[in-house]
Amino acid sequence: MNEPHLPDPTRPQPEPARDAEPALRPVAHLELKAAALMLFTLLLIAGSGLYLLYARGAFEPTQTLVLTADDSEGVVVGMDMTFSGFPIGRVRRIELANEGNARIILDVPRKDAHWLRESSVFTLVRGIVGGTNIRAYSGILTDPPLQDGAVRPVLRGDATAEVPQLMASARELLGNLNALTAQDGALGASLAHVRGLTERLNAPGGALGVLMGNEADARKIVATLDRTNALLARLDGMAARADRQVLGGPAGQDALIPEIRATVLQLNGLLADTRASLKKVDAVLAEAQAVGANAREATNDLGTLRAEVESNLRKVETLVNDIHRKWPFARDTQLKLP
Repeated sequence: MNEPHLPDPTRPQPEPARDAEPALRPVAHLELKAAALMLFTLLLIAGSGLYLLYARGAFEPTQTLVLTADDSEGVVVGMDMTFSGFPIGRVRRIELANEGNARIILDVPRKDAHWLRESSVFTLVRGIVGGTNIRAYSGILTDPPLQDGAVRPVLRGDATAEVPQLMASARELLGNLNALTAQDGALGASLAHVRGLTERLNAPGGALGVLMGNEADARKIVATLDRTNALLARLDGMAARADRQVLGGPAGQDALIPEIRATVLQLNGLLADTRASLKKVDAVLAEAQAVGANAREATNDLGTLRAEVESNLRKVETLVNDIHRKWPFARDTQLKLP
């Protein structure tokens, strides 16, 4: 018979099972804390919105500016209006007026409104690259400031509208360029003329033929120049011969100056004789005045003296003619060009 199994006192006994963990304890005031978190989140969102509105100038005092344009394409609400590159206004609303044009209503902060004057000009520019821009220009800052609610026209400038015109102009320019550079075009004809002119310059006659227009006239000019050179050579020879006649050769032969000097001496002697004869005439006249009775004799003496004076004058005339004949430059030396 089997004996009952007794536990071995030397073996470790199993520990009794632990009790189950206690259930989670509820958070105190959970609904209140959740409401406070939601309220804080809402306040944070509202504060961020208010800050953004403040940063965008929503609470800043502004004045209204109305710009009228034929077309408001490209203009959106919130777009800035710039002055010298700085935003000084913002588009608040775009509406269609009864006249059919667009009214762009802008808010301009009062701290920046002093840049706008009664003479300011407003432009609406559409670029090829980029969006539409509204710009203000104030040339005279001493003009009265722009009033609140002022209505001003805006000048439109559309760069894309000029693209078709530019393309047409470019096409016309290319057509003219093709016509100019064609083989039978004006440029080809001009180059042909230049080539012909260069060939004529390199040909005999050169620039003279080009200036005169034909070879015959150029030859006449060359012949005239040759004849002029020959004439100048003849003139040089005549001048040398005249020098030899006047001054004589190396030994002083055939010189006219000694002869002229001798003739002048003779002329001086004749003039001295004439002077003496005139003195005699004066004496005879004095006698004629003093002695009336001897008038006939004084008259005879005067006739003799008169004959002597006339003889002396004829001698002087003969010497003068001789001087003119011997003096080389008294001849007819007029030169006639061919």
